[in-house]
Amino acid sequence: MKNPFETLIIPGGILLLGFLSALLLPAPQFGVTLAKQLQENLHLQDVNQLYTIVFCLWFLILGAIEFFVIRFAWRLWSKA
Repeated sequence: MKNPFETLIIPGGILLLGFLSALLLPAPQFGVTLAKQLQENLHLQDVNQLYTIVFCLWFLILGAIEFFVIRFAWRLWSKA
């Protein structure tokens, strides 16, 4: 039977693992010219907005990958 709190645990786990990734893994950094070009193409106010978006996406993606890897391992070994 599925846990009724699984719909709350999954997003919470993704956010927690994304936060832990922020402490462990470096986010991508762009050169000055690439950052300015992305800023102009995405119609952003300044480079800080670009890095805020990049950091949020980077850590959420890493958190989701970590969550699904840990969940896969947990389900694989807990059935034994």
